[in-house]
Amino acid sequence: MSRCVIFGGAPISDLAAVRRYLRPDDYIIACDSGLRLVDALGLTPDLIVGDFDSSARPDTDIETIVLPCEKDDTDTVYAAREALSRGFDEFLLLGAAGGRLDHTLGNIAVLLMLDAQGAHGTLVDNYSEMELVRQNPVPVPDSFAYFSLLAVDGDASGVTVKNAKYPLCGAVITPDYPYGISNEPLSGQTAEISVGSGRLLLIKVF
Repeated sequence: MSRCVIFGGAPISDLAAVRRYLRPDDYIIACDSGLRLVDALGLTPDLIVGDFDSSARPDTDIETIVLPCEKDDTDTVYAAREALSRGFDEFLLLGAAGGRLDHTLGNIAVLLMLDAQGAHGTLVDNYSEMELVRQNPVPVPDSFAYFSLLAVDGDASGVTVKNAKYPLCGAVITPDYPYGISNEPLSGQTAEISVGSGRLLLIKVF
């Protein structure tokens, strides 16, 4: 199945960089004002979702789900749930970080939600690429200047980092101490990160 790309309304300054992430067969969901980013990229969404409190409801024949303004799910959460129900298990979130901090943190929680449902999500903003790490090793090529590891879901133990300026072996990273900030892949090598138990947020900085 193709990948689901969810567009939010947070600012993206480099459209060319965004285009490099897109695939021809992506299933595109525009969330409310995320439709502006979709339009700027010259794309046509497959689905539009939103309560339209930050943009006008579009007059279109494209499938549109109109949500109430007062609800538990954010537009992005609803879009992710809807895509899961349609069978998607790979997600890319664009325009979902870098604006309001509460929205950014909420969309990091979407990565946790997707992971709990057996899906994988990547969140890209103007400065970085974010995903979750657990048992399966995740590579960080040296095309990224830095990477950081943050415990956003309780303690993470058995943390191993290879081929990096600051290697780790069986370490513990907790939410109350930012032990994993600003590491670097070794030049010409690909760093590798794995977690024995728990989950870490990996932020790869361009």
